[in-house]
Amino acid sequence: MYSDITIKARCHEPSEAEAILLEQGAHFVGLDVQTDTYYETDYGKLKHRQGNIENVLIHYNRKLAGDAKETEVLLYLKNPSAETIAQICGGQQVLMQVKKLRKIFFIDNVKFHIDLVEPLGYFIEIEAIDLEGSIGADILSQQCNYYKNLLQIEDDDLVTSSYSELLQHS
Repeated sequence: MYSDITIKARCHEPSEAEAILLEQGAHFVGLDVQTDTYYETDYGKLKHRQGNIENVLIHYNRKLAGDAKETEVLLYLKNPSAETIAQICGGQQVLMQVKKLRKIFFIDNVKFHIDLVEPLGYFIEIEAIDLEGSIGADILSQQCNYYKNLLQIEDDDLVTSSYSELLQHS
C-alpha cells in the first residue's frame, strides 16, 4: 500500500505546461494511449488501466484534502494477467470506460500527466507519491502546491471530480 496527493486541473496550454516541466528537468516517460475500465466495488474504486506504458489493476480510495485529493492505494498490480483480471473483476459490473491520451513526466517522486480526454479537453495532474511511507502528507502537499504555482494553475481551473464523474455529467 502507498499514498499520494494529487492535484488535477483543466489545462488551457498543454504545450506551455510541457515546456515548463522540461525546463525543470522532468523525465518524459512517453505518450500512453489508455483505457480505464471501472468496476463496481463496495469501497473506493476498482480500475483496470490498459495502456502502452501503464498496465495496472488498482483498487483505491480518495478523499478531498483542500484543493488536492489524498489517495490510499489498497491494491496495485502491474501488468496483471487475464486470469488475475477475471479473478478480481470477473463478477463485477463494468461501470464505465474512460479513454485518454496521457503524456507522462517525472521529477523525483512527483509524477505529472498531461491528459487529453475526449470530449472533455486537456487536463494536467500533479501526483506526489510516497511509496514507502517515508515522505508524509505534509511534504507531498507542499510538492503539489509548489508545482501548481510553477505551472501557473489557477484555483478556478482545479478539478476535484474524476474523469469518469466528469464524463457522466457531460
